[in-house]
Amino acid sequence: MGKIGKPQTSKGLATFCAKIAEEKIAIDSIIMNLTEVEGAPADFFVICTCGSDVQMRAVVDAVEKACVSVGMKRPRVEGFTNTQWILLDFFDVVMHIMLKDARNFYKIERLWSDASFSVLSEKGTPRVVKLDEFLSNSNVY
Repeated sequence: MGKIGKPQTSKGLATFCAKIAEEKIAIDSIIMNLTEVEGAPADFFVICTCGSDVQMRAVVDAVEKACVSVGMKRPRVEGFTNTQWILLDFFDVVMHIMLKDARNFYKIERLWSDASFSVLSEKGTPRVVKLDEFLSNSNVY
């Protein structure tokens, strides 16, 4: 991972996580801003798809290592036992690392469709997209 400092905001942390996932070749990464959604469990979700449980673990390891390298606490990790869906919980940001079948089954983007959605641009900055635009240009569903 290139030189990056400690994220200062929830949005920065979500972007930080999405960049790491993409560096580990996760696909269809999306950042969901839930700050305007009533009853949302976090400010941001980051969702990405991996091709295998080995790749999922590589993403988790990379996120944890990056957190330590910038002086952050490691996130709480859940899902290592089922290896279909691993969740990294930073409290205000929740990262969902999923296999394609699990992502297609749970359709988290549709469940929280009142969120605003962003993908990373080629420069690594969040770019707002409409959910339908994202879904039509991705391998999701």
